[in-house]
Amino acid sequence: MANRLARETSPYLLQHADNPVHWWPWSEEAFEEARRRDVPVLLSVGYSACHWCHVMAHESFEDQATADFLNSHFVSVKVDREERPDVDAVYMEAVQAATGQGGWPMTVFLTPDAEPFYFGTYYPPAPRQGMPSFRQVLAGVHQAWTDRRGEVTEVAGKIVQDLAGREISYGDARAPGEEELAGALLGLTREYDARHGGFGGAPKFPPSMVIEFLLRHHARTGAEGALQMAVDTCERMARGGIYDQLGGGFARYSVDREWVVPHFEKMLYDNALLARVHAHLWRSTGSGLARRIALETADFLVRELRTAEGGFASALDADSDDGTGRHVEGAYYVWTPEQLREVLGDADAALAAQYFGVTEEGTFEHGASVLQLPQHEGVFDAERVLSVRERLLAARAGRPAPGRDDKVVAAWNGLAIAALAETGAYFDRPDLIEAAVAAADLMVRLHLDDQGRLTRTSKDGRAGASAGVLEDYADVAEGFLALASVTGEGVWLDFAGLLLDHVLTRFRDEAGSLYDTAVDAERLIRRPQDPTDNATPSGWTAAAGALLTYAAHTGSAPHREAAEHALGVVKALGPRVPRFVGWGLAVAEAYLDGPREVAVVGDGELRRAALLGTAPGMVVAFGEEGSEEFPLLAGRPLVQGRPAAYVCRGFVCEAPTTDVGRLRDAVR
Repeated sequence: MANRLARETSPYLLQHADNPVHWWPWSEEAFEEARRRDVPVLLSVGYSACHWCHVMAHESFEDQATADFLNSHFVSVKVDREERPDVDAVYMEAVQAATGQGGWPMTVFLTPDAEPFYFGTYYPPAPRQGMPSFRQVLAGVHQAWTDRRGEVTEVAGKIVQDLAGREISYGDARAPGEEELAGALLGLTREYDARHGGFGGAPKFPPSMVIEFLLRHHARTGAEGALQMAVDTCERMARGGIYDQLGGGFARYSVDREWVVPHFEKMLYDNALLARVHAHLWRSTGSGLARRIALETADFLVRELRTAEGGFASALDADSDDGTGRHVEGAYYVWTPEQLREVLGDADAALAAQYFGVTEEGTFEHGASVLQLPQHEGVFDAERVLSVRERLLAARAGRPAPGRDDKVVAAWNGLAIAALAETGAYFDRPDLIEAAVAAADLMVRLHLDDQGRLTRTSKDGRAGASAGVLEDYADVAEGFLALASVTGEGVWLDFAGLLLDHVLTRFRDEAGSLYDTAVDAERLIRRPQDPTDNATPSGWTAAAGALLTYAAHTGSAPHREAAEHALGVVKALGPRVPRFVGWGLAVAEAYLDGPREVAVVGDGELRRAALLGTAPGMVVAFGEEGSEEFPLLAGRPLVQGRPAAYVCRGFVCEAPTTDVGRLRDAVR
């Protein structure tokens, strides 16, 4: 069996199962083979929705001559970064330290002991713009391994030693206070793009976790500047090309600072985070645009990413067939004026071009435009626009669709569970709550073993081989906790507690520092540990949030203390790099506010008023008098036979109220 990927569960690995390269999955057997043959290891890391991963695969890994050289002189290992984030994190740290940048595909050359000695990302098939060809790199590495082995192993040893010394400085292990959070807000203000929304320049990524911090900071302090940055950024994104104006959902990022041209891949995690933050924006402001985007994004998740087993697939590719047999980035989404006329006729095509910003010159490539909303919708006839949108969406459905990565990732499904549960509750969409419950059921049924340990991925109802990492435990717990508040079913609180027990016992050291992998996980050249948020909340900050929420539900001092310790890193990083600890700052806002705990005894309007409260990180428990579903309900009776709400901090409660208006005031 020359290529050993055919039995893997990762769609990315399966895309390479027919390559002439003799790929191995990440395994001890691969490194044993390298030792037996006395050759280095080529580690190639990517993911299925990665455009340049597809390009390099077509140019190099499908090329027989390149494959022959690889097969003769290397053991080639292919890794899906979404399936093995620990492997990706360790070697990406080395790539960034050595080259000052990183990305995917990631190309790393290792000794048979898995020690890295040469690094890169994408390599072209021929020299280009000062970049060597992939064949030149392979020849150079082979020659160095053959002729300068001592130098190679010395470099590898020094790199491993350097990585081992990069433990996180834990600081004073206290949560941020008013000063640090004000400093973080000031730092964000300095980086804010006042003209286009968002932070920094191109490429520009959706800052969902930072927006959550801004909303919570405004809710706690009344800072109007924080709210305005959140409102303006969300509106610019919603009107830009990064948002799918026909089908809903957000692309991964914008290649420009104006949000016009996206990198067209659609990721589950982005859309889960953005659906939730838009729902929270509506909760804070009543914005009709935020409501529409939250619901359309939630509907996109269910319509296009839901799997037959009830979970959510990882991503949609950026590339698709352009109708000529060529896979082209964005082909599914962009339009020319002529294509509009073919679908709509001249009159409606002219309206559509004006409404969606489609020009003769185009805003993308080859005269095509990415659909935007450059003008206010109110100047157009709403019924006519709806008809245009429906006809364009139907016509687009006839195009070759982007490929879907059907891999179910536990952490990202946890984010989707939280988003769908809350969006469904806010907007009276029980179907969205049902979708959240189905995904949570899949996590319990397939990803959770009888000891409460998580498997990171599954596909087609088959669990993968990779152990869950810290973000899996934390984000799935986050989803379960949101589901508990929305459904009133305490079993989800119990499952969250089971996962967080593992966080406390297997992902922390004696000083309280968190690691991305468990103490009993596969040993790599370094135990990965990164508290900074990237495309998703880091495992570290996600764990802080879930631990704090669980403590608010249960009164558990160990969980609250662990959350406080975890927030010590946010205290150190927040004022300096606030864009990279957005979720940690949002959790810190909840910590400073309490967070508040609301127990609603009896059903009715009080329950909805509690769920719509904007107090940062507030938890809600509801049930009938005498219910034992939640600790918060213990000893909370009806008031004169009427439903009542108890607003508490640290299980110390204000006088109960039966008045919806008073409750609304108490939770805002």
